[in-house]
Amino acid sequence: MERSLRGARVATYVYFVLCGTLMGAWVVHIPAAEERVGISHATLGGLLVLLGLGAFVGMQVAGPLTDRLGARVVVPTTAVLCGASLVLPGLAPDPWTLAGALLVFGACNGGLDVSMNAHAVYVEKAYGRPVMSGFHATFSVGGVLAALVAAGATSAGVSPVATMAAIGGGSIVIALASVRALMPAASATSAAPVTEETDATHTAGDVKHPSPAVARQGMAGRVWLLAVLALMVMLCEGAANDWSALHLRDVLGASTSTAAFAYGTFAAAMTAGRLLADRLVARFGSMAVLRHGATTAAVGITLVALGPWMWTAFTGWALFGLGLAGGVPQLLSAAGHADPAAAGANVSRVAGLGYVGMLAGPAVIGWLTHLVDLNHTFILLTLLCVTTAVGARVLRREPDRTPHGETAGVGH
Repeated sequence: MERSLRGARVATYVYFVLCGTLMGAWVVHIPAAEERVGISHATLGGLLVLLGLGAFVGMQVAGPLTDRLGARVVVPTTAVLCGASLVLPGLAPDPWTLAGALLVFGACNGGLDVSMNAHAVYVEKAYGRPVMSGFHATFSVGGVLAALVAAGATSAGVSPVATMAAIGGGSIVIALASVRALMPAASATSAAPVTEETDATHTAGDVKHPSPAVARQGMAGRVWLLAVLALMVMLCEGAANDWSALHLRDVLGASTSTAAFAYGTFAAAMTAGRLLADRLVARFGSMAVLRHGATTAAVGITLVALGPWMWTAFTGWALFGLGLAGGVPQLLSAAGHADPAAAGANVSRVAGLGYVGMLAGPAVIGWLTHLVDLNHTFILLTLLCVTTAVGARVLRREPDRTPHGETAGVGH
């Protein structure tokens, strides 16, 4: 059992890397796609809405399917579809075909995102300690890998289409090779279920419990609060994904290859933060990680918005990534642990509304460029980070993630 659980954890890491690599491969080629199709920042922002819309639809389909069919079916299926659809935006010759390509790629990526997160919740339950941020760290590793590969390919004169096709094809092979290590549906839904007795908000002296109907209503309300916070955090993350490279190129005059490392810096800092986040959660709790992280992100993006030099931009993007690192993993984990039997559906709600932020963020930034310079639009992200820090208290009543009688963080 221990060996199979370890294998399931490794397989989850693999799919997170794949998802991050596939999304990163598109992100770092955004400037090339904008130039090839011949569109403005504002038009690009509108087209990127479709990427988020597709992701939202894919999540709402994949979440319930994961609860019904199991992650072993849904995760590899969506990974293969995502790898196959990556090349479509690179082939698009005009805005209309680019719009369709982004819609399809977004749907496949969203399905992979929510199904692999649901499987990550199952693995975390079985381990009985925080491990979610570690999975998201490997997603960021994928983004860094994509940035490095794209920068190297561009310098070598390889076309974006060839690079995206190679990354997509390799991802399909790896996804199919990792299927057998995923947890079966029966094992996943029964792994260390969180019950009333293991809820950290209950003590031995409690004598009153809400009725099932009231409990379900309260849980649903809490899941939607988590979703609103996810919307704000992912809007910020989406803005970094889609506009960091363009910020360095257009505002600070960096070359295209140097500008690609803006996203790489952000992704690398997020990776480092997520590698540390599980230990911080075990020691200080999810609320502290979200609150202090959002505050750090606010400082970083303000530095990006107001700093006139290249070093201030790289420092700001690094702080922004470090601060946002622990937010989404803890929000998704809290949603998944709210009801083990509906982990996929709850994760899809939080991730789905978060992807509304991914949908709205690039578009809002693009539209704001009609009114102010690109760097000054990032002040909006500062305000969202501050609001997230204030709203982090929703994680105060987070369920204990350990099996009954164990202590959080043991064996970390």
